[in-house]
Amino acid sequence: MKLSIKEKLGYSLGDTASHFVWDLVGFWLLIFYTDIYGLTPALAGVIMFVGSIWDAVMDPIVGIISDRTTSRWGKFRPYLLFGSVPYAILAVLAFTTPEFGLNGKFAYALITCLLLRTAYAFVNLPYSSLSAVMTDDSNERAGLNTYRFIAAYIGQFIVTGAALYLVKWLGAIGNEGVVNQAQGYQYTVGLFGVLSIAFFLIAFGTTRERVPQPEKQDNNVLKDFKYLFMNKAWIVLTCVGIVSFIMFAMQNAAIAYYFKYYIHDAENVQLFNVLGTIALIVALPASKPLAKRFGNKTVYILSSIVSGVFFALIFAAGDNLPLVYTFNILAKMAYAPAVPLLWTMLADVADYGEWKFNRRTTGLCFSASVLAQKLGWAIGAAAAGWILSVTHFVANADMQSDTAMMGIRLLVSIIPGVLYASCAIVMAFYNLDNATMEQMKNELDERRKI
Repeated sequence: MKLSIKEKLGYSLGDTASHFVWDLVGFWLLIFYTDIYGLTPALAGVIMFVGSIWDAVMDPIVGIISDRTTSRWGKFRPYLLFGSVPYAILAVLAFTTPEFGLNGKFAYALITCLLLRTAYAFVNLPYSSLSAVMTDDSNERAGLNTYRFIAAYIGQFIVTGAALYLVKWLGAIGNEGVVNQAQGYQYTVGLFGVLSIAFFLIAFGTTRERVPQPEKQDNNVLKDFKYLFMNKAWIVLTCVGIVSFIMFAMQNAAIAYYFKYYIHDAENVQLFNVLGTIALIVALPASKPLAKRFGNKTVYILSSIVSGVFFALIFAAGDNLPLVYTFNILAKMAYAPAVPLLWTMLADVADYGEWKFNRRTTGLCFSASVLAQKLGWAIGAAAAGWILSVTHFVANADMQSDTAMMGIRLLVSIIPGVLYASCAIVMAFYNLDNATMEQMKNELDERRKI
């Protein structure tokens, strides 16, 4: 099941589409809530945390539904076709600022955030699951996911490099040169939303599903969950996802505060993000050859340790921007090879479930792991808001207290560094080595011929 470059490129644009909108949420929604919409950090943190509870309900439902979808386009591709437009519309609504009182603003922000999360689940989870059924070859999957994440980080590069400039430019339209930041955010999200729709449709049109469900598999949902939680490899990857995404969310949510209040140059955050994204794009192609040489597990463990150390060193750099940029670049280059490997291993885990239990639950396997990652993301973002509150951060204040400044610095350095390095401990328990993978593939090939 070799994949053409056209199919890999087409599939990869789906993650560019996801990043066009979701990076705006990850990098700027928290500061949008506090500094633009006027919510307190504690209330903003509550929204992020409630969102994680919502995901705990919705994500497995989406996985179960997609596993049972039958259409002329397959199980997962139809969601790209029909889910992209609602996703883009709800993103715009989430960055809209109606004039309500504080309680009304909180209710509106909470509702639109939950609806956006729902739309994201119905388009992104099937998209992620699609990679597991396009090919059954682990090396091809590693290559496919390398294309995917290069395109994803190009999307992140565009968003992080251009978003604040677009907010300023679009926010001045019709306002006689005065920047309306609320309008700027809304228009910027609308622009990226339209591009997301186009890219999801390209991904739909260029991909095909090839790995079939086992014959005579019933629709018993309880069996799906039973065998999923008997899958040791899936449990390990899920735990790694939770911890690593707490780290990603915490740092992404705090970095805007770091540059605005500690460095005293809010717009410099874009250069920080852009350089980090370039480092990721440059290092990502090393993923497939490293994994082929040393194995997925070994590469992931070493990547976690080295990148965690470099993230922690950002604290030691203080306000020395060249050092801050250098440590961030080295950290991003160190963990870049592990990024596509996590998704490659999730596809392998879906195969393992079919091999071990004769039950394939691709959608549930991916959705439950993505749920764990989003739970980690929500915990990290919420924790960032709560730490800011506990350390007495005051939005838009020229001078912050020493405790608030220390909290901001720890959120972008020591805390995420320790968290990501700890992923190596969890990954040590991953049980799919190269010999097991080869045996599994050969036996599954024989079963599918019958």
